[in-house]
Amino acid sequence: MSARVIPLGAGYEARPISLAAYRDACARLEGRIFGGNWGYAFGPPAKPPPPLGETFQWGLYHDRDLIGWHHAHQRDERTVSMADTGILPEHQGRGLYSRLLPHVLEVYRRAGYTLVQSHHRATNNRVIIPKLRAGFFLQGLNLYEGGLNVALTLSLDETYREAMHVRSGLRQASGETARRLGLALREEAAESGPAPHLPLPAVEGQGLDLGDGYTLWRVPYEVYRDVYTQLEDAAYASVSFNWSAPAPLPEPGVPTYTWLISHAGEVAGWHFSRQWDARTVYMSNTAFLPEHRGRGLYTRLLPIVLDTLRQEGYRLVRSHHHATNNAVLLPKLRAGFRIQGLHANEHGVMTVLIYSFDPVYRDYMDARSGLIRPEGELSRRLGLKLREEEA
Repeated sequence: MSARVIPLGAGYEARPISLAAYRDACARLEGRIFGGNWGYAFGPPAKPPPPLGETFQWGLYHDRDLIGWHHAHQRDERTVSMADTGILPEHQGRGLYSRLLPHVLEVYRRAGYTLVQSHHRATNNRVIIPKLRAGFFLQGLNLYEGGLNVALTLSLDETYREAMHVRSGLRQASGETARRLGLALREEAAESGPAPHLPLPAVEGQGLDLGDGYTLWRVPYEVYRDVYTQLEDAAYASVSFNWSAPAPLPEPGVPTYTWLISHAGEVAGWHFSRQWDARTVYMSNTAFLPEHRGRGLYTRLLPIVLDTLRQEGYRLVRSHHHATNNAVLLPKLRAGFRIQGLHANEHGVMTVLIYSFDPVYRDYMDARSGLIRPEGELSRRLGLKLREEEA
């Protein structure tokens, strides 16, 4: 394990500790850190645990006080597992996890690992967000004794990182990535030129200022669809299944909610939502042309769309995104969406996100993942009652 002290600022630092010291810290403090979680209590183990291989441990200190830890161990010949990070509640919310991450990842890189994996309860956005920001990708879901977990993987090999994008359908394979995937390389396509400039169609009403010269316009579905048809190829680099024939049935006749985003009199992007079921609306499609990305537009657009959908009476908002598309997953999770599934469709491997306007249903999602225990109104709606000694 590394013998390097990691300064974290504001009186905090991570100091290397032994495996025995880490286990002792867990025994003393894990009840205070993880006591609100909801897990299944197995009986005594029937088998001894497998050997851990190489391990890495740091104690997190504030001045002289131990306030948490980080523990990782070798998973296989390429992979290190970030198995356990805990911080006392009174020291959470101070950015410690985000400041610790780059330091420990660099230790794993120098130790020769190719992949870094971790598992977190699916609704624990406080941990998932800094992990995605650091470059981890969502790679799976599993249901275990602690609840519903997301599996995250960071590739320290750029070619494999590109392969994860190819697997999710976000990008086409090319170059060394295609060779490693066993794909016959086609001749490289000529570089596409800039996206076409499409003037904003005639719109009615007053647009909503999004800042930096961008304006949001509510438009009829037919206007949105015409723009989408003209600009779809310029907006997406993802790889979808090419159906051999047009769809045999008409689209269902459900309420739709459509907007265009303009800049300097031209279309810069769009958003389309439609009803999913009696309580749920589906945010089906949001896109910005390449020259308008990376400017915070999605983050500014989200609360406006969500407020409109709430006023329409929906209780839940659903959306699907490529599993490796952190550029969209991050603002969605920051806005309060929760990871609720993975599914494969004609566009690739998609993450299912749900946002709830009902605070009790938000608690329900956290309880299903094992992040919190069902109490109060949530317990009543689930027909559950805690034992008296746990209430």
